[in-house]
Amino acid sequence: MEQDKKAMHRRSWTLANKPAQRLVLAATIAASATGCATPGGGATVASTTKTVAAPPLDVASVSPADAPSVAANDVPQPHEAAEPLAAPVQPVGFNDGIIVASPTDLAHLHSAPTAADQDSASSPNPDSQTPTGQSVEYFVDIALARHPKILAARQRVAAATNVIPQARALPDPTFNNTFWPLHDNAIQTAAGRVANQMSVNQKVPYPEKLKTQAVIASREVQIAQAEVDAIAREITEAVRLAYYEVWFATRAISIVTETKDLVADLEQVAEARYRSGGSQQDVLRARLETDRLDDELVTLTKQQQLAQADLATLLQQPLGTFPATSSELDIRDTPRQLEELVALAEQCNPQLQGLGWEIQRDRGKERLACLQQYPDINVGLAWGLVSDNNNVLSPVANGNDQLSFSIGTTLPIWRDKINAGVREAAHRRSSTTRRLEAERDELYGKIRRLVVQAEALNQQRDIYQNRIIPRTESTLKLSIADYRGKRTDFFTLVETYRELLMFETQLARIDATLAGTLAQLDRTVGCGI
Repeated sequence: MEQDKKAMHRRSWTLANKPAQRLVLAATIAASATGCATPGGGATVASTTKTVAAPPLDVASVSPADAPSVAANDVPQPHEAAEPLAAPVQPVGFNDGIIVASPTDLAHLHSAPTAADQDSASSPNPDSQTPTGQSVEYFVDIALARHPKILAARQRVAAATNVIPQARALPDPTFNNTFWPLHDNAIQTAAGRVANQMSVNQKVPYPEKLKTQAVIASREVQIAQAEVDAIAREITEAVRLAYYEVWFATRAISIVTETKDLVADLEQVAEARYRSGGSQQDVLRARLETDRLDDELVTLTKQQQLAQADLATLLQQPLGTFPATSSELDIRDTPRQLEELVALAEQCNPQLQGLGWEIQRDRGKERLACLQQYPDINVGLAWGLVSDNNNVLSPVANGNDQLSFSIGTTLPIWRDKINAGVREAAHRRSSTTRRLEAERDELYGKIRRLVVQAEALNQQRDIYQNRIIPRTESTLKLSIADYRGKRTDFFTLVETYRELLMFETQLARIDATLAGTLAQLDRTVGCGI
């Protein structure tokens, strides 16, 4: 009877725990499919959904004590709905020329995306529309926070940061276990029969090798950070150029719309003159000009929508969003001193900075190649189990176990291989140096061309704004007065208003082109001009 009760109790416990067992099994399968298992039984996720812009790399302002190692307990498990930490992915410490990362910088790489994050990423919010009339810097900030290219570049910085602890770590030790299952074939010593031998071996490279490898990995982080800066400049330039195209199309539409009002007034004047005995041809010609302006508005509206689509693509906005620009452009004065721009480019240009870090990396590789002439050390500890039972041959067997310590070294005797490695590293460093010189020359030439173009556009802008357009407006007023007084024909009046329309549109194009040229100059220099 007691056994039946125990059996029923076991069956009820098993049935009650089946849902829990299924849940545990599902969690185990999910953990094995999503990432690497952690000591806590969870898994780390290889991607993130939220990334914060990383500021420029500064490796000298943080002490080594501020960069502890990442503990396993700091990594959130997949069953926890942990939000990614709002911390930039960047190296924050410097130790003997080696950049290290703090756990707060890297913890958000291991946090799993929540369901709310996935829903918000897959479906745009229809209520969140871009405000109208925003400045170009507003859209630049949005693009830098959302664009996939810069997010991918920041992830490469995080990946390169995690190479550093791998580069400076010792190789994994090796463990060997040798045993003899057959007594007759086992090793016999004076102390007895050796039944089992175990050994642990560790390779210890020449001390400077690990440090140099870590320095090389640190330079890779700085190269990746320079790439982030270059991509940020590229995206900023693309957003500004698209913004200026939207602004030009909007401004041109406004000019044509104002001109339509002028043509409507001319049509009324032509009708009044026709009623007083004038020609009906002037009335038809005025209506034809209205139709021509309507056709031009259609073309400009299409151009505006295309430019808005390009800008919305850079901003990662929904298809139905049409970003609007401000009414006026903030056009700065063109910098006059070419030498100042060249000096700024030497300090700020991401391409030059990246090539400079590549040279430092290649020097580290050259030093590592030279260090290959020094030997590496192998140390080991061995223990042997000795048996003194009846199967031993020695009459003085006492069963004392064996304990030994071993030390060895590599023999770097193949000098041709080592010297070839040194020459290879030296050639690569020389190649990177020449690339830096070529990039610098190309950069200087581009700065010169952009400065000349900006100065020419500035002069044209001054001519149109202060001379051509005011004089054309005065001419148009006189032509209207002469037409009312029957001192000129309608054809001359139409030609004058067309010239005014062309000059105002040309001024808008000059403003947009000048702003775009300054944006290209800003990207080429690499910092604010």
